[in-house]
Amino acid sequence: MSESQSRPQSAMDQSAAPAPAAWAAVISMTLGVFGLVTAEFLPVSLLTPMADDLRITEGMAGQAMSATAVMALITSLLTATVTRKIDRRYVLLGFSVLLIAANIMIAQAPNYAILLAGRVLLGVALGGFWTMSAAIIMRLVPEKNVPRALAILFSGVSAATVFAAPLGSYLGDVIGWRNVFMLASLLGVLALVVQFATLPKMPPRGRATLRTLIEVINRPRMKFGLFSLVLIITGHFALFTYVRPFLENVSGVTTAGISGILLGFGVANFIGTYVGGALIARSLRMTIALMPMIMGLAGVGMVAIDGAVAPTTVLVAIWGMAFGGVPVAWSTWITRTVPDEAESGGGLLVAGFQLAIATGAAVGGLVFDTSGALGVFTIAGFLLLGASIIVTLGLRTAPVPAEQG
Repeated sequence: MSESQSRPQSAMDQSAAPAPAAWAAVISMTLGVFGLVTAEFLPVSLLTPMADDLRITEGMAGQAMSATAVMALITSLLTATVTRKIDRRYVLLGFSVLLIAANIMIAQAPNYAILLAGRVLLGVALGGFWTMSAAIIMRLVPEKNVPRALAILFSGVSAATVFAAPLGSYLGDVIGWRNVFMLASLLGVLALVVQFATLPKMPPRGRATLRTLIEVINRPRMKFGLFSLVLIITGHFALFTYVRPFLENVSGVTTAGISGILLGFGVANFIGTYVGGALIARSLRMTIALMPMIMGLAGVGMVAIDGAVAPTTVLVAIWGMAFGGVPVAWSTWITRTVPDEAESGGGLLVAGFQLAIATGAAVGGLVFDTSGALGVFTIAGFLLLGASIIVTLGLRTAPVPAEQG
């Protein structure tokens, strides 16, 4: 009953959205993603000054990433159920308000506890907004334009990757890490204003429940796929969270040099998004296995050369390019594995990402406080190589649906 009703309703929703207004709404969603991902990853480039100011270890400061990720994980699983009776427009606007409040709280944090509280609030906004965004964009444009709209959405992530780390590192040295987070709150204000002006009313659809998530996760290939994803993202974020201490303590790079290297990472990541898309057209399974292999080799390589600056700069860029294809590949995997429950599958994908971010930052912090940056990069590099082998041997991907060609 619900399936037969949902199809004509979807068609009506898509045809009812005027193209100009819908594309403006897509841009507003992209601004929201850009603001959220920027805020999420700012501690990567500000880890050292945050730790110094709050008189905590860099490992403890890294747990700020974990706090956000844990809350985003919980939120990603509960958002559809908790908000199932609320207009999606107001839900998204609420998450943007939380983004602004979280950044202001972090910027004004007098101690570590308040900092973590702000990061938890950010996790609620991040998990909720990101989980719903792809499904909502599918309601904003006609079916034939969905791939283009999703590409625009993912460009917000790529742009945040390009700008957040290098610009955060540079501005943190010039105006202080607290003012960087205040600037991030202004990004949230911009996103909120544009969303308020462009997002149409979107009454909730479907009957999202926790039982649906359980049913989806029990489908063939889902558990193994999500396990593989968590391994890959855990290895990546163990590296990414502690890349600045590695560059400072092992490579001896200055603050300006770190900004340049992280900019190279971001630009390479942006390029990698499109490289990944081209590889997926040839083989999704090969792409999913190849990316962590390249990332793992880059991490182990940086340890092997003891952080020599020039080759490390190249390896960081290679690592960034390889990771650029990871979200694209796994998003494609989820649409092919559970095409009839893409929203619930997307929630599980976000949950897997956030669990891995939390694990990578937390385990990386423990290793960092005992073995330093070299220990983190060694363990993370071999974890990524192991994940690549596991994917190669065990992951099965569904074929491209017939209607997609």
